[in-house]
Amino acid sequence: MRFQPRLMSTLDELFARLREATAPAEIEALQDGIWQIWLMAGHPKLDKHLEAGMRALAAGDYTLAIQEFTVLVESSPSYAEGWNKRATAYYMRGEYRASLDDVRQTLRLEPRHFGALSGKATMLLHLGDAAGALRALQQLERLCPNWPGLQTRLRDLGDQLDENSW
Repeated sequence: MRFQPRLMSTLDELFARLREATAPAEIEALQDGIWQIWLMAGHPKLDKHLEAGMRALAAGDYTLAIQEFTVLVESSPSYAEGWNKRATAYYMRGEYRASLDDVRQTLRLEPRHFGALSGKATMLLHLGDAAGALRALQQLERLCPNWPGLQTRLRDLGDQLDENSW
């Protein structure tokens, strides 16, 4: 799903401001604004599945969440947040490979998806791919260099990779 031109313009502006933001409260507020746009499925039927999946996710019913988000991605395969939510449900269920597949689709549709990039880095670390995790964090850094804790994560991961190269 492509957003209306007005929403795309707002999204682009929020991302531009996010790159420049330095205060944690400002970063959080900008991210919240971006999430508000991303969570617009664009049709009442799609919104229903998104909401049901999010309720199931919050309740820890990952199987139901995956079912709801699957309906969403099958009904609207160009809606990046549907893929991201299903990736989250797979992640919560410990299915990292399935989650990574959905993260890849999310990032194909919305390369600036900071939630997907952060999740990708975490999963790649779980799977032993520190170099891949570092690349995901570097992409995140291009979006928001002052993301709280990001510079520490980048430094620690870089140090870990340097130690392992000996």
